[in-house]
Amino acid sequence: MAPSRPLMRGIRPPRVFPTRAGRASPYAIALTALLLVSAFLLALLAFGVFSLPVSAPSAATTNAAGGETESADARPSRPRARRDLGVGLGDRGAQWTEVISWEPRAFVYHNFLSKEECDYLIGLAKPHMVKSTVVDSTTGKSKDSRVRTSSGMFLQRGRDKVIRAIEKRIADYTFIPVEHGEGLQVLHYEVGQKYEPHFDYFLDEFNTKNGGQRMATLLMYLSDVEEGGETIFPDANVNSSSLPWYNELSECARRGLSVKPKMGDALLFYSMKPDATLDPLSLHGGCPVIKGNKWSSTKWMHIHEYKA
Repeated sequence: MAPSRPLMRGIRPPRVFPTRAGRASPYAIALTALLLVSAFLLALLAFGVFSLPVSAPSAATTNAAGGETESADARPSRPRARRDLGVGLGDRGAQWTEVISWEPRAFVYHNFLSKEECDYLIGLAKPHMVKSTVVDSTTGKSKDSRVRTSSGMFLQRGRDKVIRAIEKRIADYTFIPVEHGEGLQVLHYEVGQKYEPHFDYFLDEFNTKNGGQRMATLLMYLSDVEEGGETIFPDANVNSSSLPWYNELSECARRGLSVKPKMGDALLFYSMKPDATLDPLSLHGGCPVIKGNKWSSTKWMHIHEYKA
């Protein structure tokens, strides 16, 4: 009996690319061609035959004297586009937020508006100012009152590009949609005029039918005030005498936490706590103007969409 052959004899290693009748597979040919092209391009790059396009930050080059010279292929710079009114008017100064109080929650956004925007709002409102009113807590309707002696008027929400830009800025800052806000109210206080401490939230059902309860207020100062006119929170859990600007405050403003009006600044405070209950510490008022004039603009924001 002939010896048996080893089982492994005659077994060939598997081919990476199948062939047909001794010819290379189309897949092998394509892959080989791709590898050759890639190697060729890398070689060209290495020897600097050509380079990939890269956008230059500037067409100017620096000469030996340290000055700038224009390159031969530099293109003339385009004129700056006109400022889009959709982003507001004018230039604002340095912006930052200052925490004023946590009880109630109150913050000052410095340079929220530009001088041009402040003047724009005053210019729109000035021809239409009327005696300010207050809300009757029983009927929910407006009425005259000696506790509020200013004059004011409302600017319709979304009235024009500038108003829409300001309202969007308010929404971005407060995280409350534009649709939840009332129209901007512009107010003017002359010497001796004031607003006694009050709440911005409602105690009646009539005014909460549209948009629900007021949850926050943004008070924007459209002018500086020489003396007086501060916004005061008489029940805030803050020792007013420890405030760095205490000596600059009027006698009225020293009775609580107070913010002195400054053109362009915006005071944000919440009438509701984070648990959605009303915050009685949000009681606030406007101290009498002693010298000068006070212009401001108020945006009230609700917990639901407000039908303007």
